[in-house]
Amino acid sequence: MKPIIDHIQVTVKDLAVAEPFYDQLLSILGFDMNLKSRGRVEAHDFDVVEYVHSNLTIGINSPREVLKDEPIHRRKPGAVHHIAFKAESREQIDELYPKIKSVGANIVEPPQYYPQHGESYYALFFKDLEGIKYELVYEERDFE
Repeated sequence: MKPIIDHIQVTVKDLAVAEPFYDQLLSILGFDMNLKSRGRVEAHDFDVVEYVHSNLTIGINSPREVLKDEPIHRRKPGAVHHIAFKAESREQIDELYPKIKSVGANIVEPPQYYPQHGESYYALFFKDLEGIKYELVYEERDFE
């Protein structure tokens, strides 16, 4: 088996707030908005917006009503710490940086080298409107 992720579902606090942001962000990252879909999973009481790409599907889900006011914190047990998208080059990260800023992302760290993660590790760290952390990363690796 190849360890390839097929899809990721992220629970947001408010779909009405999150969806316009993710429409813009995921368009920048190569997702085709014509492939976007919406649905409801009645058995688990949530709505979902899915963004489909041939490499990965990302869904944003509504929270359970009793949990909607819980603060988002990436260090809670069971929480996703952050999601990193693999860039094709450092130049691509630099090119996407102002576009990501323009959609309202909270820039945590601008594009730069992060030698603590590897000699050639170049990344941009940002959060969505609700504080969910993302990364664009490029790293030269011998096994690619």
